[in-house]
Amino acid sequence: MIERRTVFRVALGAGSAGLLAACSGGSTGGTPHPNEAQLPPKASITAEPAVDAADVSVLEPVTVKAADGTFTEVKVVNSDGGEVAGELNAEKTVWTSSEPLGYGKTYTYSAKAKGSDDKVAEFTGSFATVTPAKEIRATLNPVDDAEVGVAMPISVKFAEAISDRAAAERALTVETSTEVEGAWAWLSDRQVDWRPKEYWPAGTEVSVAAKLYGVHYGGGAYGKADVTTKFTIGRNQVVKIHTPDHRMRVYRDGAEHANYPCSNGKDADPALNTPNGTVIVMTREPTSIFDNERYGYTDLKKKWCCRISNHGEYIHENEENRANIGKKNTSHGCVNLLEADAKAYFDSALIGDPVEVTGSKVGFPTTSDVMDWLLDWETWKSKSAL
Repeated sequence: MIERRTVFRVALGAGSAGLLAACSGGSTGGTPHPNEAQLPPKASITAEPAVDAADVSVLEPVTVKAADGTFTEVKVVNSDGGEVAGELNAEKTVWTSSEPLGYGKTYTYSAKAKGSDDKVAEFTGSFATVTPAKEIRATLNPVDDAEVGVAMPISVKFAEAISDRAAAERALTVETSTEVEGAWAWLSDRQVDWRPKEYWPAGTEVSVAAKLYGVHYGGGAYGKADVTTKFTIGRNQVVKIHTPDHRMRVYRDGAEHANYPCSNGKDADPALNTPNGTVIVMTREPTSIFDNERYGYTDLKKKWCCRISNHGEYIHENEENRANIGKKNTSHGCVNLLEADAKAYFDSALIGDPVEVTGSKVGFPTTSDVMDWLLDWETWKSKSAL
């Protein structure tokens, strides 16, 4: 019995030692740590627009960001293989595009970032931009480098009607070399004009930007392209015509500069009056052809013609009416001058010079596409979409 008990104790002791060894966590046993090479990179990459995004705005900047690491490579490539221009920040953790995207294109990301563990995280994927149902072109007037009169409006005209006028108007900016109060007004669903509250200060330099590319006009229609212009306001010249006086007076900086005899529209027939209101010189035409079968003339050529409305009124030479110029109103609505006077005025005129007419029985109709000064300031401001 003694020998059997001794053997048992020895066996138990041996088993205890083995159990202790298994639980000790020493280098000779236990569960090993994961292999460092198998761990994912510490750096991570995200992007906006998100991968697989669709109908992305072409105006939305593309941003690619690295967390817990810095970029070693960032590319965004368009459908044609061209790289989108962009820049990294100083820390090399954010890349931002610096050019607008194209309509209806797919863009692909390719980026790499290295973390403090010296491992490289990679990022790929693509997104697609919106495809417009139609692209609407706009034009801007005055054109670059023009010198214009003190009543010249800024006009943006669209090739088609605009549904979301507010969106379009928000894309328009006017900068002036001297402070000028002014406002935008929609004269139709295809035209929005900016005019100052009072005539422009002479010599003002004006910059206009219509950042319309990418602007959604509603109904799937988008702006086709940005348009810009820079122009200058010329000297202050204002024409004043009080029709019963048969005189056309030209003022420079408020002082009378010239005084010409004239014959205006027939007083007895309101349909032939030279209407009341403030209009502008719209065109300067050395010769023009006038047609009005209703009143018995066609292919009538006149010299030194300044159009002042789309209603049919001009300031022009009419030697055939010499006997009435300065004495009687006998025209069909135009302001008739002697040839020498018409030439002198023509040479002095700028597009955008104001022409103020008073004394007639009727006013200018507001159907012309240049009727900006026929509206009072409060009415003008009410036509803004904002």
